[in-house]
Amino acid sequence: MEQHLDTHEETARELVELGNRLADLSPEADLRDIADGLLAGAVHWWLYAHQPCDDRQCDECGPISTADLRLAELRRLLQEFARSSDYYHTPTDHDVAHA
Repeated sequence: MEQHLDTHEETARELVELGNRLADLSPEADLRDIADGLLAGAVHWWLYAHQPCDDRQCDECGPISTADLRLAELRRLLQEFARSSDYYHTPTDHDVAHA
């Protein structure tokens, strides 16, 4: 589990650094376009990495054994990662109360 956590955190850190490098290389680029491109690539790679194996009885692949199950797992992870982000709530959110 420790190795998994290290790999997960290092990969996330590298992706953020890639986004920063891309933004630095193209200061006129819309940061949202860069973010959308990174997300599209990450989703593509995640789907590739989560293909079920050939064993229809595989317990590990059961929760991701169909496209809809993989999408549900991806949505669950996206929500988990978003809610744990420092940027999930921002001072400029429209639903923030102002005194």
